[in-house]
Amino acid sequence: MKIINIGLIGCGNVGAGVVKWVQKNSNLIEARCNIKLRIAKIAVKNLNKDRGLGRDSALLTTDAESLVNDSDIDVIIELIGGTDDAGSLVVSALKQGKPVVTANKSLLAFHGDELFKLAKDNDTDIYFEASVAGGISIIKYLKEGLAGNHINLIYGILNGTCNYILTRMAQNGEDFNDVLKDAQRLGFAEADPGLDIDGHDAAHKTCILASLAYGEWFDIDSIHVEGIRNLELQDIHNSAEAGYTVKLLGIIKLDSGRIQMRVHPALVPSTSLIARVDNEFNAVWVHGDVVGDTMLYGRGAGQNPTTSAVIADIIDVALNIKCNSANRVAAFQPHQSYDNVLTMAEISSRYYLRLSLEDKPNVLAKIACILGDTNISIASVVQKESDSNRLPVILITHTAKESDINTAIKKIKELPVVHDKPVILRIEDI
Repeated sequence: MKIINIGLIGCGNVGAGVVKWVQKNSNLIEARCNIKLRIAKIAVKNLNKDRGLGRDSALLTTDAESLVNDSDIDVIIELIGGTDDAGSLVVSALKQGKPVVTANKSLLAFHGDELFKLAKDNDTDIYFEASVAGGISIIKYLKEGLAGNHINLIYGILNGTCNYILTRMAQNGEDFNDVLKDAQRLGFAEADPGLDIDGHDAAHKTCILASLAYGEWFDIDSIHVEGIRNLELQDIHNSAEAGYTVKLLGIIKLDSGRIQMRVHPALVPSTSLIARVDNEFNAVWVHGDVVGDTMLYGRGAGQNPTTSAVIADIIDVALNIKCNSANRVAAFQPHQSYDNVLTMAEISSRYYLRLSLEDKPNVLAKIACILGDTNISIASVVQKESDSNRLPVILITHTAKESDINTAIKKIKELPVVHDKPVILRIEDI
């Protein structure tokens, strides 16, 4: 039986999970795959920290470079995150022809193009299932399961922290800041939650999915990113009354030969499957020209889902080594070129608008006139009663261009009867 020696860089929550489950399920892996996985060395920063490894603590070292350079190590597992130290260690491993398994979405989003080229040049592999949506195997699905499909559309709920917050706001009527504090207490949100709630974590994952779907490595800076930090409870409630649920989506679309890539809160029909993905769960909706609509669903973060994805990648790499078939499924294979990424001004969508208007005659007529003059058709209007002379008015538009919406809102804000900043949310009719 082929023995595969594993060098693990980083032994935090996920790293400890990898050690635990590789050993606990070793008989199962051997029976199914006829390979034996062996944790040979573990690089950490602090040797004295208790990681619950027991006798495996003898495998610990603080010298990650020596681990990478160890000729007895077959596979490098990178779980330290970030782009600096992780990047240099991954580059070193690839230059030696050693396959790498990583969960590092930011490293791939910013440096994927050069890393995949390096892997190809050195006839080795990068596997990265755990970098997007944890345990639901979306990377393998796009690379292999849908290899015979042109991908027309991807919608992703890719950040469990944001989905948990939005679920609590919608179901319990709780304010954003209150839910965020509770999510931090429960461990669903970091002490500094900006990467999650401002949409950047989802943007890194969206970049990876788009690049896999369309065979061209896209610049992370070309993705439009909005988070959920400024979402108000009244807009969650208004959306529900109109038959919609608000989700933070990573959106990827093929649009007349060009690509849309964006991350922002969006209203989706409450009857859709993706609207029913609640709490810390992730989901990715994919439309392929052959398969049609499919959706993968499961936990996207946490020790066990991420550990499961890492172990699956280790097994794939181990089988490649056993069969001498590196690059059997290339980590990233360019296969098409697109004109460019659509700017937000060029996209078309339906929109939810909330305005705070003075309770005077002809105010709505003025708003309708501005919208009409900028090629925006109104699908519905709801005027809420108020004890003050400022009335909340909710408008749902038909499909319009983002540039026209921006022009209209600029003109609307100049009206003396308009108070507060207008709220704009996009609608995705899944």
